[in-house]
Amino acid sequence: MAAAAVMGLRLLSLSGRALRGPRPSSLPARRGCRGGSPADSRKDLLEIPLPPWQERPSEPLPAKRARLLYESRKRGMLENCLLLSLFAKENLNSMTERQLNLYDRLINEPSNDWDIYYWATEAKPTPEVFENDVMVMLREFTKNKNKEQRLRQPDLEYLFEPSR
Repeated sequence: MAAAAVMGLRLLSLSGRALRGPRPSSLPARRGCRGGSPADSRKDLLEIPLPPWQERPSEPLPAKRARLLYESRKRGMLENCLLLSLFAKENLNSMTERQLNLYDRLINEPSNDWDIYYWATEAKPTPEVFENDVMVMLREFTKNKNKEQRLRQPDLEYLFEPSR
């Protein structure tokens, strides 16, 4: 019992730096849950399946635009939050229904947001299924030819301004 108390004190006396140290390189960088299998077998990596993307043909256009705006702002990855929220502000209101469906598929079908970012920045080739006029628009927007500062998401006040 005394040994357990001493061990407990040793654990409590660890410095914050020791607890915040760098991640060991032996840990996997993939998304998932590791079990007890040997690290090299990868049999213990549990991938969490995402539900497949489904088109919403009966969704009213104002509701679709509002949903896509929200989904463009809440990505879970800062780079795409900035890129897609600013792109949505500039383009959603002028997109046709077909373009809205293409954009919906683009931002919701791939399970990895980094893929979208790499395609938009042309770091990786875009798969044929996503190569369309909306992707061309997104790539052009990403080039930022006007050299605008894109450091934060747009305020939501523009939603209440009259359409131009």
